[in-house]
Amino acid sequence: MSDMPHKLPEAFPEDVETIERLQASDAEFADLAKRYHALNAEIALAETNVEPTSDFRLEDMKKHRLQMLDEIAAILHAQ
Repeated sequence: MSDMPHKLPEAFPEDVETIERLQASDAEFADLAKRYHALNAEIALAETNVEPTSDFRLEDMKKHRLQMLDEIAAILHAQ
């Protein structure tokens, strides 16, 4: 299992207040954060073999998570 931070406050500790504000005031950001957290939970289940998946699928999910993190970072840095 990976030891990298994957929850948004862990990934962006300097932006916790901005994340909370955007989740409350920006429906698109709130949806993106919700989808990110759902994908992150799905990856955690796969990594711990609670819900096993193929290595290919797991890598695909991780790549998608990174893309979402990049999108979130761009939004946060534009604030």
